[in-house]
Amino acid sequence: MHLKYKRFITLFLGLIAVMGFACTGFAEWESLEQFQESAAYPKFLIDNLWLLIAAGLVFVMHLGFATLESGLTQSKNTVNILFKNVFIICMGTLAYAVWGFNSMYPVDNWIWDGVIGKGGPIPDATQAVGNLTSDYADYTLWTDFIFQAMFAATAATIISGAVAERIKLGSFMVGATLIVLIGYPITGSWEWGAGWLDRLGFIDFAGSSLVHAFGGFAALAGVIVLGPRQGKYLEGGKIKPILGHSMPLATIGVFLLFLGWFGFNGGSVLSADAGLVSLVFVTTALAACSGGLASIFSSWIVLKKPDLSMGLNGILAGLVGITAGADAVGAWEAVLIGLIAGVIVVFAILFFDKIRIDDPVGAISVHGVCGIWGTLAVGIFGGGDFLVQLLGTLSISAFAFVFAFAIFSLVNVALGLRVSEEEEFGGLDIGEHGQEAYPDFAPSIH
Repeated sequence: MHLKYKRFITLFLGLIAVMGFACTGFAEWESLEQFQESAAYPKFLIDNLWLLIAAGLVFVMHLGFATLESGLTQSKNTVNILFKNVFIICMGTLAYAVWGFNSMYPVDNWIWDGVIGKGGPIPDATQAVGNLTSDYADYTLWTDFIFQAMFAATAATIISGAVAERIKLGSFMVGATLIVLIGYPITGSWEWGAGWLDRLGFIDFAGSSLVHAFGGFAALAGVIVLGPRQGKYLEGGKIKPILGHSMPLATIGVFLLFLGWFGFNGGSVLSADAGLVSLVFVTTALAACSGGLASIFSSWIVLKKPDLSMGLNGILAGLVGITAGADAVGAWEAVLIGLIAGVIVVFAILFFDKIRIDDPVGAISVHGVCGIWGTLAVGIFGGGDFLVQLLGTLSISAFAFVFAFAIFSLVNVALGLRVSEEEEFGGLDIGEHGQEAYPDFAPSIH
């Protein structure tokens, strides 16, 4: 038989076998070579490749966070913001390899059954056929790890923006490492690791609560321990705006995040299933766009001017809101979820400012508050049990807040959490790094 026909028949048989493998699981092959010659291998290649591409898209989100955070903060702190984001992706990936991945997916290795998984390093083998078991029917262990590692680092990135412009670099690095290494995998195991919430029927498709609400409420804890920036809140309840230095950078950041979210949600299908991946792409895009419009017009009504930063955060609010149920709702339900998220984020940002919670980028509102909304929306539109969804999102959010509050409080006692007044006034770029992002720029003197 001609080689090209043989390949076509192999691919055809592999695609026909999809439903059977989905139902019966993946047999443990005696050798990798035997698996490669089987009818299941073409589907494996396609699914595995899509998850790796999705992991790359989620990686791009870290560039989005870096540009968004730096754009919405003052120019004198730009190097500091960028440095933290460089640290986060490096630290997060390694911490997840050393402990977090196995703690989040403990299988039967629980320290406390259903609550805390036993962590440890990922395997060191390179071609072990044992990594191609029924747990990895459509992708390798390595693909699973790198995809999930990109998620883990996101939790610390959310915190970075909220505590910007006044936190000591070393103290942030210690706190963020402990949160990613220990805290994030614990709540992740509750659902994605078949823990107690999963056993109750809790649904969080791609992490409205497990990633975003976790990061948002950990950020809230850090902001409370840290306190607001100098001059932000004045006597008589007045609020002094501290404007970001580059709206172009912030806008670039949001569009990069929007792009990356197609991998964040689309990859969470965990296969290249054409119908489901395309549905998730559509619900993700519709929720983001409706969130952006809702935020634009609601903030225009309230603030009397069209506010770009609110519009940008509205897009992100819609994305966070749809993340828990992107695979379980229809197009117009996604639009409604995004619209509600876009309105919620405007009033949440104004509320936190009113109670003197200083969040320079709106991360607590976008990720924390809208993460809760997105999880509850699954109970309203996506077939989940509303009370279980409520219990789950509140449990994750409360744990994140308490854990992060304890970590930041201990770091504050041991190392100090906040830079000096002089360093905050002069900028963390010079104070912490001895560098400037824009060394050739000087303000005009009139």
